[in-house]
Amino acid sequence: MTRARREQISLAETPYYHCISRCVRRAFLCGYDRYADRDYEHRRGWIRAKMGELVEIFALDLYAYAIMSNHYHVVLRVDEDTAAEWTDDEVLRRWTRLFKGPELVRMHLAGDVLSEAESDEVARVAALWRERLMDISWFMRYLNEAIATEANREDGCKGRFFEGRFKSQALLDERAVLACMAYVDLNPVRAGIAETPEDSDYTSVQQRSRPLAEPSEPADETQADDAPTLAPLVTAESADDAEPDGIGAVRLMDYLELVDHTGRALREDKRGAIPSNALPVFQRLGIEPETWMRHMRPRRNHQLQALGAEPAMRRFAETLGRQWLWGMRSSAGLFVGCTGASHAAT
Repeated sequence: MTRARREQISLAETPYYHCISRCVRRAFLCGYDRYADRDYEHRRGWIRAKMGELVEIFALDLYAYAIMSNHYHVVLRVDEDTAAEWTDDEVLRRWTRLFKGPELVRMHLAGDVLSEAESDEVARVAALWRERLMDISWFMRYLNEAIATEANREDGCKGRFFEGRFKSQALLDERAVLACMAYVDLNPVRAGIAETPEDSDYTSVQQRSRPLAEPSEPADETQADDAPTLAPLVTAESADDAEPDGIGAVRLMDYLELVDHTGRALREDKRGAIPSNALPVFQRLGIEPETWMRHMRPRRNHQLQALGAEPAMRRFAETLGRQWLWGMRSSAGLFVGCTGASHAAT
């Protein structure tokens, strides 16, 4: 039985979630459809551009993404602290970038004098919108509706473009987040449409690795004008900055090595893997030894519903009012030796 989204997301247990959205009937979202003899490759840019726009509006951090032919993946973190710091006017301005909003809100933002009752109503609306701006369901809903509208306009048709519900997976600790990021970034390699992660178009791993392979590019982890802002990982240039927390404390090169190592493993259920004779990721990216050493020097001090160590899985199930979660045993086996919340390797 399908469960309500509120029964699958618990910010008290984790702010990290992996979301997947598929086209209806597995129809082509992007790429070349040989049955219709049409090329939809340009739609990948639509998704990436809209994703980048929404990340700047919502209180959500984007850690990974992959845009495939008939579905896409995102790994998101809900940033409650940032949302709490916004003023009511900031909340109203952000939401009205997406929707027109009621006349009363437009009057308030224009500086018109409102009565006490009207001001109270504006405050109530701001509180509602603040919750929505840190709601993954609203993010995915707006992203899918915007892309569906464009695609249907291009195809000259009406009706549903994406499946009605996106799938979500709770990532209960940092190991789970890293494992899921690597899974998302390796989608094109596993599908056999790219040999290496950095050759995988429209993925976060390509976006993160591009500035390393092209030193002349600005080190802001962008690959194109419409590339979304990614939650940063530690680079050689940022190693001396204030110590980040959680996943942000993971070195970018450590993560790229993790993806490279994982991608070389053959899987019976997937057609692709990084060729065994491919050069190490560091050589493929042309990273200078001096840069690498500077990066490595010590710094200042069935889709699983959730992924993480077994104790975290059990706590998450209890939070949702359940005794168990599908995949709990296999997830616990993945994180053998984990006794609770983990710390990212450094």
